[in-house]
Amino acid sequence: MTATGWVAALAAGLAVLLLVPARPSVPRPPAVILDRRTVPLLGAVPLALVVAGATPAQVALTAIVAAAGIAAHRLFQARRARLEAARTGALVLGACETLAAELAAGRPPGAALDCAVDDWPALAEVAEAQRVGADVPAAWRAAAATPGAADLRIVGAAWQVAHRTGQGLADTLDHVARDLRGAQATRRVVAGELASARATAKLVAALPLLALTMGSGAGGDPWGFLLGHPLGLACLALGLAFAVAGLAWIEALAREVDRP
Repeated sequence: MTATGWVAALAAGLAVLLLVPARPSVPRPPAVILDRRTVPLLGAVPLALVVAGATPAQVALTAIVAAAGIAAHRLFQARRARLEAARTGALVLGACETLAAELAAGRPPGAALDCAVDDWPALAEVAEAQRVGADVPAAWRAAAATPGAADLRIVGAAWQVAHRTGQGLADTLDHVARDLRGAQATRRVVAGELASARATAKLVAALPLLALTMGSGAGGDPWGFLLGHPLGLACLALGLAFAVAGLAWIEALAREVDRP
């Protein structure tokens, strides 16, 4: 690779690294693939290459690779956020079951919350609200703002109804836990059905690489055409755009299905 090629590869890598968040505490799925922060970066990379004396083909190739890298990174963030939300949902169910069991054993609500906090520290603010006599249902609703913890709103509502009506909180939370177990089971079934669609989309996205490898093995030069010819660069950009759009579409469908 020439010096200009190394500059192009380095610029593409830097464009992707600039978009990596600094260890976010709560990853959220990105709403769009390209936003107001990514577009200026995509414009800055080709400009830097032009200043460095790169050829038009190298500038176009770097811009395509940078855009594909950014899109892949955003899709990876969406997948990571989805898995984190699923883990949080399991913690919500575990906390509800712990509360129901502790209350059924005769422990006061504050002690039951302390036990739930031992399993899931994110509920510390709810336990503190119970300890100081603050609005516990409001604390439950605030905790429900965490991605994947939307079911805590149901727990907060059950807590509020039990205190207003005098109905046993243990029985109420036991009913809530049973409902949440049913919802979790439904989500697992849906996730299993969506897994095949995700696998198919990834396979279709990877098939062009197999075709290019087979073409190279047959004595052709598909990579040279794809990476060096203007028409090949246009095909590369269009193919990557379709692949990213397909993967993003599958993830968007999955988010709509998983929406609480």
